[in-house]
Amino acid sequence: MKFETRLTDDLIARYQKSGHWGAETFYSILTARAAAHPDRVAIVDRGRRVTYAELKTRVDRVAAGFAALGIGAKDVVTIQLPNWAEFAYVFFALERLGAVANQIGPDFRSREVDYILRFSESRAFVCPASFKSFDYLKMIGELRPGLPDLKAVGVLGSPAAAGGAQGLVSLDTLIEDATAVASPGAGQRANDVMRMAFTSGTTGNPKGVIHSHNTTLSTCRTLNADMRVTPDEVFLIYLPLGLNWGYLTLVQALMAGARAVLLDQFSARAALELSQRERVTYIPTAPASIIAMLNEPDLARFDRSSLRVIITGGASCPIETIREFRARMHGHLIELYGMLETGFHTYTRLEDDPEAVTGTVGTVSAGLGLRLIDESGRDVAAGAEGEIAALGPSVHLGYHKNPSANAELFTADGWFRTGDLGQFDRAGNVKIVGRLKEMINRGGKKFFPREIEEILYTHPKILHAAIVGVPDPRLGERNCLCVIPRPGQRLTLDEVVGYLKDGVATYKLPETIEVFDELPFTPTGKIQRHVLVRRVLERRGP
Repeated sequence: MKFETRLTDDLIARYQKSGHWGAETFYSILTARAAAHPDRVAIVDRGRRVTYAELKTRVDRVAAGFAALGIGAKDVVTIQLPNWAEFAYVFFALERLGAVANQIGPDFRSREVDYILRFSESRAFVCPASFKSFDYLKMIGELRPGLPDLKAVGVLGSPAAAGGAQGLVSLDTLIEDATAVASPGAGQRANDVMRMAFTSGTTGNPKGVIHSHNTTLSTCRTLNADMRVTPDEVFLIYLPLGLNWGYLTLVQALMAGARAVLLDQFSARAALELSQRERVTYIPTAPASIIAMLNEPDLARFDRSSLRVIITGGASCPIETIREFRARMHGHLIELYGMLETGFHTYTRLEDDPEAVTGTVGTVSAGLGLRLIDESGRDVAAGAEGEIAALGPSVHLGYHKNPSANAELFTADGWFRTGDLGQFDRAGNVKIVGRLKEMINRGGKKFFPREIEEILYTHPKILHAAIVGVPDPRLGERNCLCVIPRPGQRLTLDEVVGYLKDGVATYKLPETIEVFDELPFTPTGKIQRHVLVRRVLERRGP
């Protein structure tokens, strides 16, 4: 596989000179941690405790096993595993072979998996036999005849795979093979492409984003420094490792020589129980999970005193939720803005006055640039809203096999257009005001749903709310409120309109209401508004 990237000698020299890029790779970091603290626990997973020495040994064994299957330099291996320690074994083993790890979430199904395997020209696919009652073996068995590039399927937890049935390879066997010796292989350098991941697909087909060790490690290193992470940190990771933020948090933990506690299926109770048992200090999370924990009936019974840093991101956290968190939970609540393409871009800081930064995502991460630009790429006027553009050492190396997206989303001088709209407050903190493609256009009057959603989250009967524009032959779009009421509550459109009408323009008011038991979130907490629109239309019929 050949990867076209944005790398130039000038770009490398710039970030080496600034100190954000160097010669480190993940395996070199893991080797150093295992040598210095072999018996320290690196990963906790479903009662298992894996030390740094054991982690390195298992990474080496998996590397040897994949080499024996013919996986080598530049080959793409797609990993679809839950938050289990085996994800780390496979992901980090590929570096030893010079191969590229392609991470996908465990919730992806046949349409997404087929597209991603085909588009990435994956040479191997790694999955569990089953998870959350889904049969991954059946899925890949049906897809495999149409995937000529796929030479191996590694399966975790399948007796059939252990016997080599249907060309399957047992990942369990590779991990436990004490005779396996990993050859040096092609290895990787710090500026080589080491991973690929796909955008969350809130609109259209996902795009393949490529990163090097340097773009990945630089963002983790900076956030660790700003959050004062030490080897004593205990991270709770329920964000999917198959998606960007969960993976980056695992890297943060292992870079620091700290402990990563994995949770493969989030529930508020499970997260609180693990936090108490493992004395968790650091949690990255989507706002929806914070809301779930705050609404856990037994919240007060759990010891939350160990919590030091809780970072919320993926979607804007409602201001009301932030204030409730500060009243009822422990630790610093940090608001973070980032994305697969840019890494951790802006965030509030431990030393910030909480009330002063509430409703913002803080200031720019060290080494990164942030501009607010208009459609022509020019800076907007002071105080105005504009599209957030990013430049810096953690910005991705480009979209794989997608020159049109690269041309469209990178400016001529190298700034990446995020598609998010922001605004600076007087103190220089960034406010996220919406996404370009989330704007609702009702009869020529445009607004961003977040403005109304912020108000709705203060309503005592509302647990989750999302405003979407549904097609209308006269106005183009009409406003539909999709809502999950709090337990035991009923909600009417008249109630909601009455709550809002004195505070917002009439064209922003909900015109219809749809009550749901759940909303379609991406695993990182973004509302999939196009999916929500489709569900509303399906309810209404032809």
